[in-house]
Amino acid sequence: MSKSRPSVFWKALGLGVVAGMRSMTAPALLSSALRAKPSGRLAQSALSWMQSKTASRGLKLMAGAEMVSDKLPGMPDRTVPPVLLGRILSGALVGAVLYKTGRGSLFTGAAVGGLGAVAGTFAALRLRKLASERTSLQEPWPGFVEDALTVATGKAVLSGYKPKR
Repeated sequence: MSKSRPSVFWKALGLGVVAGMRSMTAPALLSSALRAKPSGRLAQSALSWMQSKTASRGLKLMAGAEMVSDKLPGMPDRTVPPVLLGRILSGALVGAVLYKTGRGSLFTGAAVGGLGAVAGTFAALRLRKLASERTSLQEPWPGFVEDALTVATGKAVLSGYKPKR
């Protein structure tokens, strides 16, 4: 196992967890990081769009819209199958991209990111419920705290990220 493999594993798992918290934040943060430091490993692949200015801007807009819509009444629970599937696919995408830039298997990266998303989905839901039950915070405030935690976690996971050229 190469020295960079554990780093790629943990980044894929961590960013997968972020995708479970907010499905669009993980791809938005990764796309922004790739825009700043493009990877030659993605240049000729089907995932090259993740490095584009258009993708970076679009994903940021979608992440912001998701954070706003999360606070609206009547939004479906994050664990209903279609919503959970979206989070898993988001985690799989970021995991595959990270593994591709780290010279790893797309399928392994997708699996690691997708599993991280499942863990992040259920852990964030539990934390949000606990915040409402055991503190004076009532909705939508736990959602705002979750937004901040999601962005901070994603940035921490990607800190020092240097994709292979």
